[in-house]
Amino acid sequence: MRKLRYAVFGTGFWSHYQIPAWEETGETQLVALFNRTKKRALEVASKFGVAKVYDTPDELLDNEDLDFVDIITEAQGHESLVKLCADRGIPVICQKPMAENYQTALEMVKACESNGVPFFVHENYRWQEPIRACKALVDSGRIGTVFRLNLNFVHALPEFAWANQPLLKTLPRLVMSDQGSHQFDLARFFLGEMESVYASSLAVRPEITGEQAATVILKNSTSVCTVTLSFVTFSRKGHFPQMTMTLEGTKGTIELDIDFLIRVTDSEGTHSWRCPPTNYHWADHTYLVNHASMVPIHRNFIEYFRTGKLPETTSQDNLKTMRLVEAAYRSAERNVVVAVETL
Repeated sequence: MRKLRYAVFGTGFWSHYQIPAWEETGETQLVALFNRTKKRALEVASKFGVAKVYDTPDELLDNEDLDFVDIITEAQGHESLVKLCADRGIPVICQKPMAENYQTALEMVKACESNGVPFFVHENYRWQEPIRACKALVDSGRIGTVFRLNLNFVHALPEFAWANQPLLKTLPRLVMSDQGSHQFDLARFFLGEMESVYASSLAVRPEITGEQAATVILKNSTSVCTVTLSFVTFSRKGHFPQMTMTLEGTKGTIELDIDFLIRVTDSEGTHSWRCPPTNYHWADHTYLVNHASMVPIHRNFIEYFRTGKLPETTSQDNLKTMRLVEAAYRSAERNVVVAVETL
């Protein structure tokens, strides 16, 4: 079976890990690159042995026979590139957050739908190995019906995020968009669709444009999720980014702690074990759980191209997460509970 031919738009920090994650599957061939700064694209091409680097996305799409395009740019660049692929009839995978706001995301989804173009979102947190292990426990009925979920994300040392992604400092929407999109997707993954959102956010450091800390409550008729987010919290050395989680059910509790420690407490007592991610040689250890999660999500996308079975993170599905992000910003701005159905 031939390898799937793809191109990458955007050769910043994340491309150095997303590309080898595609290679890890053994089923893809990266044939071309585009980046606004061509020097950076040439460096990535040299690193991964990519033969062609183009000056514009149009030129690339005009000259390459592709099975899909992977967009790894910042959110501001997604709309034009997704629509360009839609116009050309080329399947497209896009980094999260899908767009800067819900309305733009909706227009992107409609553009692909009207052209009959598959459009998927690289929402990889649900593919983290410890998260999948916790979901398997929930699905097994181990803790009964889940009624409460607490998600806590800390991006660790205050300068860590900005060193790798300096553009984050300038975004008017920051932690609820960049990280909220991950955590709100996890809320949906474990609890189903949310009906209301109440959010409160803080701008702690004046030199950073967007909000850097937030607490968000997501609720539906049977469950509630509290999400706490921070880009400015000091955390234990060597543990960043960090995400911890607690799932409360009618028969027990599941906790995911740092160091990938899972604890299950039920009528039989407390049982704990570590569920570390696969340690790929190309991954950055400080991002290991994130980088490792790229491999299974890529395999999920590849399954679609091989069999036609839709992946978990279609753009239509991720649009529901984008609604929660939008609701969070409206709630924080007005200090009110926002009904998701009103968006």
